Amino acid sequence: MSNRLTNIIAAVLLAVVLLVAVFSIKDDSFTFDETAHIAAGYSYLTQKDMRLNPEHPPLVKDLAAIPLLFLNLSFPKDHSSWTQEDPPQWWTQFDFASQFLYKSGNNPNQILFWSRIPVILLLLFLGWFLFYWTKKLFGNKTALLALFFFSFSPTFLAHGRLITTDVGAASGVVLATCFWLKFLKSPIKKNIVAAGLTFGLAMLLKFSLVLLIPFFAIITLIYVWLHKTGTLKQILKYAGLGLLAGVIGMVFVVWPVYQFHISNYPAGQQFRDAQFVLSSTSVPEPLINLNLWMAQNPVLRPFSQYFLGLLMATNRSATGNTTYFLGEISAAGWKNYFPIVYSIKEPLAFHILTLIALLYAAWLIRLRQGFGEQIKKLKNWLKSHFPEFALLVFIGIYWLTSLTSSLNIGVRHLLPVFPFTFILVSLGTVKWIEGIKKLPLRKMAISFVSVLLGWYIISSLSCFPYFLAYSNELTGGPDKTYIYTVDSNLDWGQDLKRLRNWINEYNRCAFTKCPEECIGNSVPIEYGQPIDKIYLDYFGGGDANYYLKEKYVPWRSTQDESEFPKGNYLAVSATLLQGGRAKAVKGFDQPSDYYRWLDKYEPVEKIGYSIFVYYID
Repeated sequence: MSNRLTNIIAAVLLAVVLLVAVFSIKDDSFTFDETAHIAAGYSYLTQKDMRLNPEHPPLVKDLAAIPLLFLNLSFPKDHSSWTQEDPPQWWTQFDFASQFLYKSGNNPNQILFWSRIPVILLLLFLGWFLFYWTKKLFGNKTALLALFFFSFSPTFLAHGRLITTDVGAASGVVLATCFWLKFLKSPIKKNIVAAGLTFGLAMLLKFSLVLLIPFFAIITLIYVWLHKTGTLKQILKYAGLGLLAGVIGMVFVVWPVYQFHISNYPAGQQFRDAQFVLSSTSVPEPLINLNLWMAQNPVLRPFSQYFLGLLMATNRSATGNTTYFLGEISAAGWKNYFPIVYSIKEPLAFHILTLIALLYAAWLIRLRQGFGEQIKKLKNWLKSHFPEFALLVFIGIYWLTSLTSSLNIGVRHLLPVFPFTFILVSLGTVKWIEGIKKLPLRKMAISFVSVLLGWYIISSLSCFPYFLAYSNELTGGPDKTYIYTVDSNLDWGQDLKRLRNWINEYNRCAFTKCPEECIGNSVPIEYGQPIDKIYLDYFGGGDANYYLKEKYVPWRSTQDESEFPKGNYLAVSATLLQGGRAKAVKGFDQPSDYYRWLDKYEPVEKIGYSIFVYYID
């Protein structure tokens, strides 16, 4: 395939990503984390003060906030959630976000649209760089196939439009790994500097990317063993250069960015906030003391703020988050969470191609010689296939860490391994086809893969615009996702505006009595009465008062069934609904079983698969 045709196809794929991403956000409302992220990002750029949302690095939030600088927005500088006379609680950032987005005269829909555009552009950059780098490493066919998997991945299409750190993390991994491998191959000054700068950039995208440190250490040592005879002198040389690259990243990227973000953050308040936040964690006392010591040093204050976020993220990963999974509710997580969620949240066609690639790789490395010959064979393979080996190492490290994490709230946390998985599966698929010598069999293989790729596209795009709710045919599709998992795998608050639209359409049909016109619009006009109020138990970043206005009546999950007035509608977010119907695991001491009473009702509508609407008679 010529370079020109390859580039044209790649451009078409990226154009499809752009169109799908932009048009799918038309009726979205803010998801849960987006409100805190965008409000914090705007405060960073306009106030140079990082008192909000320190548990996430600032770069994605900054990017999302850039368009907002041109909207003449009102900043609630006098609100208590910003002044913070008392140390901030975890919900303070959400109080400020609510005030900024919905109660200061700003237009939240305008803010949501424009702040998501830079994130979509970041998604496109990741797709382009994935294609560019794969093409350099493995050729046109593998690059196009990897970009194809990326372009129609429902997980990337879901989260690549949201103001969160997950797609940023995937971008950081790909970028930093590319330049680290260049540094290993040719440790000249420009490659060392590039490796350091991209490493620093990755550290500003998500705290989980601290895993790049052991990853780079492992592949550096193995590279020296393979190519430099593994002598102590060579090991020390590469260790020193690698350390230098790390210092470049932290000093010339992380430090200045954090210095900008705390320029107007009073030193005393930074110390107070760090002390308060860390006092309620399980972080070891020596690390707390180190962070507080740095917070009192003018030169080290930026590193103290970075280190605070890293400690908060690590603590949360260890302590977990209350969530629903496979009929159970737990705050401690499940060991099988990520394997199962990954298996249902990506198209079945991709899993089949993954299996083909694995089986073909196993056939290629089948054991025939003795142990000594295998070591020699392995070393020769590693020398000639070091990039593939490096990608496998990172996938292994990240998966192992994820399996031991108690924070089980979404497949999005696996996104950093997706690009490398796409590359390796694409490479294995292409090599498998090319390895078939008999032309008829090769044609059959090409046809089979083509069918799988068509299935991949249909399976993914059939969920438009509800990509967060996607699950594959193993579960029965997005309509059944709630049975298996919720939170950011399905319900993050994105459908509140769609609930408003559904109510408006319902009322239009009810008032005009036009059942024929309303057929097919998911409007249960048989109930016959306009909706003048709706009880809502909502999980997400939208403001029900803003969207539903006088129709909104708040309903708390733990209220008793007897308190609900008959003859009214109740809308419940799937995350809260399933959490209230799940079986509590052993040791779970929070309220449960509070929505069992809804089992005797069938929902009259599911809004975007994430909000269940019931008519309680």
